[in-house]
Amino acid sequence: MTTTAQFEKQTKNLIDDLKSVCANYGLGNDGNEFKIITQVFLYKFLNDKFVHEVKQLDDKIAKADNWEAVLREYNENDYEMLLMSMSESTARLQPKHFISSLFERQNEANFSDIFDNTLLDIAKENSDLFSVLTEGGEKIVLFENISKYVTDKRDDFCKAIINKLINFSFENIFHEKFDFYATIFEYLISDYNTNSGGKYAEYFTPHAVAKIMARCLVAGEVSNVTCYDPSAGSGTLLMNLAHQIGETKCTVYSQDISQKSSNLLRLNLILNDLVHSIPNIVKGNTILEPYHKDKNGRLQQFDYIVSNPPFKLDFSDYVTDLDSKENHERFFAGMPNVPKAKKDSMAIYPLFVQHIMYSLTAKGKAAIVVPTGFITAQSGIERKIREQMVERKMLRGVVSMPSNIFATTGTNVSILFLDKENTKGDIVLMDASKLGTTVKEGKNQKTLLSPEEEDYIIDTFNKHEAKEDFSVVVSYDDIKAKNYSLSAGQYFEVKIEYTDISPKEFEDKMKSFESNLSALFSESKTLEMEIQNNLKGLRYE
Repeated sequence: MTTTAQFEKQTKNLIDDLKSVCANYGLGNDGNEFKIITQVFLYKFLNDKFVHEVKQLDDKIAKADNWEAVLREYNENDYEMLLMSMSESTARLQPKHFISSLFERQNEANFSDIFDNTLLDIAKENSDLFSVLTEGGEKIVLFENISKYVTDKRDDFCKAIINKLINFSFENIFHEKFDFYATIFEYLISDYNTNSGGKYAEYFTPHAVAKIMARCLVAGEVSNVTCYDPSAGSGTLLMNLAHQIGETKCTVYSQDISQKSSNLLRLNLILNDLVHSIPNIVKGNTILEPYHKDKNGRLQQFDYIVSNPPFKLDFSDYVTDLDSKENHERFFAGMPNVPKAKKDSMAIYPLFVQHIMYSLTAKGKAAIVVPTGFITAQSGIERKIREQMVERKMLRGVVSMPSNIFATTGTNVSILFLDKENTKGDIVLMDASKLGTTVKEGKNQKTLLSPEEEDYIIDTFNKHEAKEDFSVVVSYDDIKAKNYSLSAGQYFEVKIEYTDISPKEFEDKMKSFESNLSALFSESKTLEMEIQNNLKGLRYE
């Protein structure tokens, strides 16, 4: 029997094979390689999932040596009934869409057109459920014409792709769970987890951070809740949160300015059985034009929010547009100043934090990655935001993470936890900065937390435990008394060691100190005389 480790290796081999085909046709490390790899991978996954479900619905197909031939014998009405019986998370395919059908047609003239048109047809027939929206309401469908990225021998390129897909099957891995797909997804996009200019956060947040956020946010059984990320990237935070709640017990919403991120998030949702949430995935500018609104036109509020927003970004082009009457309540702490130079260093994350506070339901909970400087800043927007978190009694805690937990940034980060039901206080402040092991990742240093260290953080936080030099439990009044600082270190007790000694021992110690001081003063005077004599000697030379 094939093990999970073997499935993982086979799946990674397929990804490597597809990258090898791209390299052979001049697309290695090309900006468009990512589009080809992710779309072909998704086509294969949807094809095999369709086959897997059909075999469960029709025993005759499951037992057939040639299931394609049996399916092609279905009349139109029977085939339509079969499609209606399938789960909504399975893409609807026609026999002509199967990879096996393309494999049989690979020697026909203009095969690249046949290949591209197949993908476009699948995208069109499944556009209602599988499309990502733009803020303007346009649909970004599943697939595009991918052979256009190859300048020569397009037919041969598409043949090579089909021949890599035909010898592999996903059918054996549909029973796998979240951790398997998280590993595969990270491997799939690992070569593309960069963005020119470094203007956006990583496409996936480190799993240690995502796991800590999800498990500290969700306590006990919850159901029928909404989850939101206003800067979703590829969705690692949302996937961890949805998995912690239960994929069938929540609906996911997101917005991200990057179309690349939105496409990756859609792929992540499909892999993690969250297809029902794809229509809620929006490509757009959350700060300028937040998309998700209720029937009255007000911004929608959510039960759970997770976010690793970009820390710095040049938004000087539209900062004045944000200063509107309808935004005054959302951005209660105001707008950052626009610097005359280095506009790309404008801090945009405080706007995301304010947006998240505004977007929580009455019982809402949130976890946000922020620069650690945010938790102690004594002026400006950051200070105002922290004051409001305390005054509104919605702060649950802060976990300051080890440095280099993100390999791509030297910025120290903390996780901010909000809970609008935490009105009585009991806030956990934690300094986890000394945990972890430093490893080299490319040119960068990265700190990795062990599973035991992750569990230690989560358990300490959830049990509201105070541990020496690690965590404290404070009240809202305690935080006000410390100038609204959320740094655990400022609340740790100063340790003073006491030693019991007799009066005679005390007197002897004092005499010893006096004797040492006298000797030091005497030595000091001798050195001073030597220096003065040396200076006199220098003057007369």
